[in-house]
Amino acid sequence: MNNYLTEEAINKLKDELEHRQNVVRFEINDELKEARAQGDLSENYEYKAAKTERARNNGRMHYLEKMIKTAVIIQDNTADDQVGIGKTVILKFINSDEIDEFKIVTTIDADPMNNKISIESPIGKAIYKHKAGEQLKITSPQGEYYVIIDKILKGGD
Repeated sequence: MNNYLTEEAINKLKDELEHRQNVVRFEINDELKEARAQGDLSENYEYKAAKTERARNNGRMHYLEKMIKTAVIIQDNTADDQVGIGKTVILKFINSDEIDEFKIVTTIDADPMNNKISIESPIGKAIYKHKAGEQLKITSPQGEYYVIIDKILKGGD
């Protein structure tokens, strides 16, 4: 599976990976050394906590490496009047008459709780490169529904 990311997003991942490899990893190793020096490891909370943190850090590094390795660089070449990465879209949900605002982002920046949706999400895929006024069918795991693209705003956080 590929991850469609901007060059900026990939650089953000690379920076985090480098920080975890060159700073966090050594901080955790120092914590482990200090905890080991305290003696009995079977009841040593600091030792167990440091081991847990090391596993968490290693897992995150593995995830970052995979994201970078499978990344496909995308550039938003949409016209100003088309839905694209970094643009905010106001959608009207036809069946419920609800109106909602979403910012279109890449996979790693997605935050559905804050209305930042990935271009790889069902809504993102359906509306990407479409224009205001268009009615589109969204197919998601929850079923099918229709939206109208009400407005497209450049940027916006």
